[in-house]
Amino acid sequence: MSHTYEELHAMTVAELREVAKELDSEELRGYSSMHKEDLLKALCTTLGIEAHVTHHVVGLDKAKVKAEIRDLKQLRQAALESGDHKELKKIRRKIHRLKRKIRRATV
Repeated sequence: MSHTYEELHAMTVAELREVAKELDSEELRGYSSMHKEDLLKALCTTLGIEAHVTHHVVGLDKAKVKAEIRDLKQLRQAALESGDHKELKKIRRKIHRLKRKIRRATV
């Protein structure tokens, strides 16, 4: 039976121990006394699953937004050197909004 990291992470410790009982591996020795994070890590290495969640940006061109942020950072530096505080605040808020836009689009 094939499992994903998300499925294993959602299981309780008792359910993870049942899965470990079916497998025979050196990493799973002592599975009955392992805590969830240790048991999950051992199961992932035994099953050959990556032990982390991957996130993807959906509905947004991340490269384009990040390029715009890089351009704004140059403008921010110029505004900082010239002492234009109003422009500096506008640019910082724009950078913040773009970063939040990427974060909201991440699934």
